[in-house]
Amino acid sequence: MGVATTLPLPTTSKTLQKQHLEAVGAYQYVLTFLFMGPFFSLLVFVLLFTSLWPFSVFCLVWLYVDWDTPNQGGRRSEWIRNWAIWRQLRDYYPVKLVKTAELPPDRNYVLGAHPHGIMCTGFLCNFSTESNGFSQLFPGLRPWLAVLAGLFYLPVYRDYIMSFGLCPVSRQSLDFILSQPQLGQAVVIMVGGAHEALYSVPGEHCLTLQKRKGFVRLALRHGASLVPVYSFGENDIFRLKAFATGSWQHWCQLTFKKFMGFSPCIFWGRGLFSATSWGLLPFAVPITTVVGRPIPVPQRLHPTEEEVNHYHALYMMALEQLFEEHKESCGVPASTCLTFI
Repeated sequence: MGVATTLPLPTTSKTLQKQHLEAVGAYQYVLTFLFMGPFFSLLVFVLLFTSLWPFSVFCLVWLYVDWDTPNQGGRRSEWIRNWAIWRQLRDYYPVKLVKTAELPPDRNYVLGAHPHGIMCTGFLCNFSTESNGFSQLFPGLRPWLAVLAGLFYLPVYRDYIMSFGLCPVSRQSLDFILSQPQLGQAVVIMVGGAHEALYSVPGEHCLTLQKRKGFVRLALRHGASLVPVYSFGENDIFRLKAFATGSWQHWCQLTFKKFMGFSPCIFWGRGLFSATSWGLLPFAVPITTVVGRPIPVPQRLHPTEEEVNHYHALYMMALEQLFEEHKESCGVPASTCLTFI
């Protein structure tokens, strides 16, 4: 069993200015996650009917010309990935990245990320920015965070999220990345997806995984090692109104997801200026993302169901073991177990 390592975070006491900067860092991510895509889509449409219509035409022409870029590796920016605002986001909770084993850059990896949470804060902070020094902890690896393909249809927003190394969670996109001649590609897939967000209840650890096997087929097709990743605290930064399975509200959420690709959730945090009021500022609960040991996977261009089931079972056992080994050090009661649905 390897020794868990993480880069040290600053331990100095926080000034009032530092606390404000951290709150701004956390709040801007929430606003960007929720509103940037719809805002620019609406803006482009509205400006078509004003004297600023050339801006809208330019955005639409660029969208057409650049349509295939997200499926061909995107356009990442190390400058944006290293913005100081991401260190403020990291320190607000704080967010930590824990390494339990070496991931040599002489092969590719498919990292299964759990749980999805409401906004995938820990995964974005650790894999899509350098705030926790991913490139130092895992030298030679190039992380890609796979997200909903529909996000790349939104003008302006698509270019912004591509700069972080985000890519569509589609076969075309992931096959392109894992087929690159340069090894060390690390694709991070939030396996539970939007369905798992419906179970992001604080203190609970319910994962949508039993029937999710596409990521295993992807790993087999490319001979990429599977790596379980668990983000403790991801479900605790917001409060969620969970509807009972079978209720009409839950049915509406699933129906919406079927057509739109994501599930609408009723969630809330604290107020921006008061910890006792409701708002969209997340609760400052520590998030610890633990990267597990790699599971070697052979290359099978056409994997059989038996092979898929075998490595899926190995992955589930490795994920459960990772959870058990680290739950108490991350503040989870010893009696708590993972639930797979």
